[in-house]
Amino acid sequence: MGGAWDRTQRITRAAFRPVRGRDLSLHAASITFYGAIAVVPVALLAIWLTSLLVGASQVRRLTGYAVEALPDAIGAPHAVAALVEAGVGLTPWLALAALLPASLYGEGLRRAFVSVAAPRSDEHLVGWRGRLLLLPLLAPAPALLLSILLALPTTTGLVRRGGWAGALGVVLSFLAVWLVLTPVLMWVFRVVGPASPDWLSTLALGSFTAANLSGFLHGFVLFASLPLDLGVPFGGLVEVGAAVAILLWLYLFHVIVLAGYSATLALSSWRTRRANPVDHEVSGTKVDQDRR
Repeated sequence: MGGAWDRTQRITRAAFRPVRGRDLSLHAASITFYGAIAVVPVALLAIWLTSLLVGASQVRRLTGYAVEALPDAIGAPHAVAALVEAGVGLTPWLALAALLPASLYGEGLRRAFVSVAAPRSDEHLVGWRGRLLLLPLLAPAPALLLSILLALPTTTGLVRRGGWAGALGVVLSFLAVWLVLTPVLMWVFRVVGPASPDWLSTLALGSFTAANLSGFLHGFVLFASLPLDLGVPFGGLVEVGAAVAILLWLYLFHVIVLAGYSATLALSSWRTRRANPVDHEVSGTKVDQDRR
């Protein structure tokens, strides 16, 4: 038992070595700031592009299953329904206007990843690089969103039945979100980030991080169903309490993303050292000589 615990501690320390000495909470909060600005424009663009592909009526029909299944404790169904209507009703000019705030998400991710990865000293235009490198994700957005929407009739139907069927519906929903988030995180870790981990490490830990995020998002749905008075800490202003709760969950979401990115860099570095031990030793010796 002691040996297994020691190995676990060593693995954990190695996985989080890139963020050692850095304020992970602060970086997650900075991404959350950018994400709070970008999340609605990103969702609007994804819905609009999907409606162009399959039609607005089809998008409304499929998202209707989610609207009916979401808990109404903090007004989630109304918010999602309004978001869908705004998305399918987007005009090309409004879509173009949404690109700028949507791209801010890439800037927030890139800036936080730069501090974690400690990239080359010639890193310039950090914000614009992050924005431009995130935009290609809009191309597969309709296919990714549509894959989730097509699963909604089955998953929501099972959840409404309850019992084992309801549990199966939750599992299928978890798997659908996991599979969709995996390629997104692989792109974010490999391309949007300043360091480029190898593909195998990116696939392994990008998929693992996506699984954690999928479970986390389903946990938020459960949280939204609890009979909590979110306005109590804010003088009875329920809207303020709901907004703060969403921001808190978004912040924790980005803590998981940063932890996943750190672990991906650590695994990639370990694989590189293992594949080229001689080169690594020579490089380490040269660094020591330069420091002297």
